[in-house]
Amino acid sequence: MQPGPPGPAGETSTVFASDFDFPKLRPVEAHPIVHGGRPSVLLRDPLRLSRRTVVVPRDLALVLVLCDGTFPRAAMSEALARHFGLRADIDIIDTLLAALNDACLLDNDRSREAELRALDQYRAAPFRSPAMAEAVYPAAPDALRGVLDGYLRAEPDVRPATAGRGLFSPHIDYARGGPVYARVWKRAAALANDVDRFVIFGTDHFGEPGRITLTRQHYATPYGVLPTDRAAVDALAAALGPDRAFGGELRHRDEHAIELVAVWLHHLRGGKPCTVVPILCGGFGRFVAGDADPRDEPAFERLLAALDAVTAGADHAVVVSGDLSHVGPAFGGAPVDDAAWGAVQAADDGVLGRLCDGDADGFFATIAEAGDAHNVCGLPPGYLALRFMGPGVRGEAVGYERCPADDARTSWVSVGGVVWG
Repeated sequence: MQPGPPGPAGETSTVFASDFDFPKLRPVEAHPIVHGGRPSVLLRDPLRLSRRTVVVPRDLALVLVLCDGTFPRAAMSEALARHFGLRADIDIIDTLLAALNDACLLDNDRSREAELRALDQYRAAPFRSPAMAEAVYPAAPDALRGVLDGYLRAEPDVRPATAGRGLFSPHIDYARGGPVYARVWKRAAALANDVDRFVIFGTDHFGEPGRITLTRQHYATPYGVLPTDRAAVDALAAALGPDRAFGGELRHRDEHAIELVAVWLHHLRGGKPCTVVPILCGGFGRFVAGDADPRDEPAFERLLAALDAVTAGADHAVVVSGDLSHVGPAFGGAPVDDAAWGAVQAADDGVLGRLCDGDADGFFATIAEAGDAHNVCGLPPGYLALRFMGPGVRGEAVGYERCPADDARTSWVSVGGVVWG
């Protein structure tokens, strides 16, 4: 039983037991695949410290459960046999650990040094380069303009609102979410052009629970550069504490949530730049679980107070980048057929309703009371944006769609838009 190749060349490093006495896995992307005819798990680093991936046979993936930094490597083989009936001798485990190490997936000196190098390179660059260009949208401005204009032309019934305070947009890939993007951004076209500073709250898909992560880097799109309001960012960082505000800054480099709405914002402005305040919002798991109340989170209160101060008397608008439900086997759930989808859509209607009401507490409660059973990734940025805009804001739902998330069409991501007046 062997792990799959860790990278293009299938190379692994020599393993010394002392290097992995208590191995700890870093946060990783895990995707079920079939590799060589065997059910397997593809592991990838969300920070892209290494471009390598690791493919692990599904039964051997149980080793990963033990890689929490507290379980001794020397006892893993015995534990797998005793608890799971799995035979994996120490050589197989060491081969897997070597592959994880080569891909910078273990929390150790190697990965920490790689992260520091990557962060230095990110900060030294003149701007954050588009990470999703060519993967999600054309990198060439003219080609991109043609694609996005095509989505907008396909929604002739949508008329721009005369004013607005903000919008809630999808961040799914354009191929699946293009029509909903077009509806919400077309409705908010006047807002996109009338305001020159945007506070962008985006989902941090791999951020620590409750973590707010800032960056001083400008955000580039194929149309040019959207300058980050560094004075505002510095004021927010002073309120949060610099270590807390920038501790996970490298996630901005490859996180798609802010980028994919920034491209639409820049497009609606005809390529004219505007200032942005990019804020990544980590998961709400501990709040949903009832271990804490988001109203009692000191970091949120400091962030919101600082935002009020830096935007006081200045024209600004809010952009929220968030998708709705993630259901089905691709997200660890049961297959969702057309009959089961009705319940998902009903829940989404409730979520969108609370967004339209400007009801931050009701928005959170609607999702939390169901234990976030549908994995609404727009919860953290949506909640914080509603708190920032205040209880008087009201909106309208603009667009809704379910997007397939597997070939069998049993997994789905739902997306919707809201424009706040």
